[in-house]
Amino acid sequence: MLVKPAKPLTVDDILAKYYEASGGRSRWDSLQSVRMNGTVTVQGMDIPVAIIQTKAGQQKVTIKFQGEETTQMAFDGQTGWSTNFMTQRPEKMDAEANANLRQQVADFPDVFLRYKDKGYTATLEDQENIEGREVLKVKLIKNRIKVDGQSQENIVYYFFDPESFLPVAMRNTSLSGQTKGASVETVLDDYRAVKGLLFPFTSTISYNGMPGETIRLENIETDVTVVSGVFAFPN
Repeated sequence: MLVKPAKPLTVDDILAKYYEASGGRSRWDSLQSVRMNGTVTVQGMDIPVAIIQTKAGQQKVTIKFQGEETTQMAFDGQTGWSTNFMTQRPEKMDAEANANLRQQVADFPDVFLRYKDKGYTATLEDQENIEGREVLKVKLIKNRIKVDGQSQENIVYYFFDPESFLPVAMRNTSLSGQTKGASVETVLDDYRAVKGLLFPFTSTISYNGMPGETIRLENIETDVTVVSGVFAFPN
């Protein structure tokens, strides 16, 4: 008797298996907030980092450098701002950066949740080798953003382990800042369960194949109570 070959996986098949493996689509969808603490290693220096994100579109990233706590980025749902490293004074983002950040925070807690409703498209590409293993490659085309006044494509590639169906890497082209134009690859590792959801506790970032920074999380808390004022631009 002839055995029919297995049906090829689709993007939706991969995402269904990913959500099943990582805690369930409905649990991700109900997640209200996340607080993370850890260390970012850059050029041999270990810098404490704290990240807060909420479903309301708020986000804040702070680092502690030479004993001083600095807001690397904050968004209160409407306005984005950061601390100027030279003056140590808070500065609001320009309209373009603010609009781009608004799109980014809207992807909380997972970019693939209701991605079609957001106007994104996803396609399955040829498999690729990441860290010595063949992985599934999904191309996600997000809504276009503006960079220096020009409309730019916003494409991110996601790589899924074919056995666990967890994301093991992401790749995109940096569109702004000092790394503009560089191929940015983030390798995800050390998945741990936090109240039923799996999170990567290690992220290793490279630029054009050259080592960049490594983020190692020490703890993650979910559905924490967050005072909204912590995101606001200081008066």
